[in-house]
Amino acid sequence: MTQPPGPAQPGPPHPPYPGAAAPVPTPPAPPPYPSYPSPPHGHPVQTAPPYPGPAAPPYPGQTVPPYPGQAPPTYPGPTATPYPGPTAPPYPGPAAPPHPSSAAPPHPGQTAPPYPAPQLPSSPAPQYPGAGLPHQAAPGLPPQPAPFMPQPVLAPDDLDYRHLGSRVHVAAHQRGADATAIGQLATQVPGFLVSLAVVAAVSFALFGTIVGWVVLLAWVASGALVFHRPTELLFARRVLKLRAPLAEERARLEPVWSEVTARAGIEGDTYELMIENSTGLNASAVAGHVVGVTTYALNRIPSSNLAAVLAHELGHHTGGHAWAGLLGYWYSLPGRIAWALTRGITRVALAVSRVFSVAATGMLYLFLAVFVAAGFLVAWYITIPLVVAPYLLAYAGRQGELRADQAAAALGFAPQLTQVLHHFQAEEDMAKAYATAQGKRLREPAGLAKLLSSHPDNYTRMRALEPYLQPAR
Repeated sequence: MTQPPGPAQPGPPHPPYPGAAAPVPTPPAPPPYPSYPSPPHGHPVQTAPPYPGPAAPPYPGQTVPPYPGQAPPTYPGPTATPYPGPTAPPYPGPAAPPHPSSAAPPHPGQTAPPYPAPQLPSSPAPQYPGAGLPHQAAPGLPPQPAPFMPQPVLAPDDLDYRHLGSRVHVAAHQRGADATAIGQLATQVPGFLVSLAVVAAVSFALFGTIVGWVVLLAWVASGALVFHRPTELLFARRVLKLRAPLAEERARLEPVWSEVTARAGIEGDTYELMIENSTGLNASAVAGHVVGVTTYALNRIPSSNLAAVLAHELGHHTGGHAWAGLLGYWYSLPGRIAWALTRGITRVALAVSRVFSVAATGMLYLFLAVFVAAGFLVAWYITIPLVVAPYLLAYAGRQGELRADQAAAALGFAPQLTQVLHHFQAEEDMAKAYATAQGKRLREPAGLAKLLSSHPDNYTRMRALEPYLQPAR
């Protein structure tokens, strides 16, 4: 759009042209000058050079400096003859039509750079660092193959599913207490009496007679929590660090467990299956309704061997070993705590007595000996069972393991359980060989320490399974 001409702006004086003093008759009006095309947007607008002729003298100090890029161009050729008289007035009216055939000549040094037309992107935007897909090669580089991710090797499913989709006969007798469980409970009676005395003494001393009796009876009744399913699950999660199985773990575990319980005539939903994050081949029977199995046993051994391990733990539950052991441990816990505090105080007293003199240490040892002897003489029916109880409990534990092996073998898992025991023995032999290579020697329990072991050795268990490995006659 063309703007109307504004007032004349003062500019620098033009040099006088020769012959300007002599007046010359005014020639006819010159033809209209052609107008140039409008410059691109952003390009400085060039004004037409003034016509030659006398101009007003410049005022001192008011000369406007020339704008950059707007000085009048110098055209080659002879100098035009100036027109006499004052400067020609600007032409009123709209701008002249554009020149039909030629464009404006470029001014030296002022040619505007060509402005490219906006181009829409025809290719996807470049990938910023870190925004691309993983393992995507950088521009200009050959594509890199994705790193090899080894897939976990699943254990083979070689179990003989005898009751898959068939009717299951559920036995009327689901669980009980065998001789081993009864022996464990009988062995824990002295510990229970000591714990009862400790709880009674503390309760009566802190709360008085009435409240003390309430606390004592509440502790006695707390043993029923062993059979409370939510309490069992809480104990398994918080104390034993077991967790509920994932979906894929449950899909692997439940069919095997269903086959084991179907062979035994036991309702599988009675028990809760849980997982222990461990690299060892093991399982556990917890309280009265929890069966735990390690991730190694779940994912690395064949289904038949896993079934043998689960059948062994089911034998602990049906024989009452799990709940009897936990019940005895709970009722003996106050006595264990009191014994631990007594041992700690005794060690501190002996350490302090050594600082003062040897005589003080001797007197303390003498006092302890008299105290123990008085306990054996006065309350021998309590002290002697307490001393013998750990050995009896260990023996009951070993017998419980053999009975659980027999229960698994009776369900048809004797060969698979023997393979598991061979695996245990191979691990022990490897540990001994590694210790020998390191110049060390593993200490094996001997004497009385061996009698405190809660599990029989692997060879004893394999010999006990040999009758079940004989072919039927």
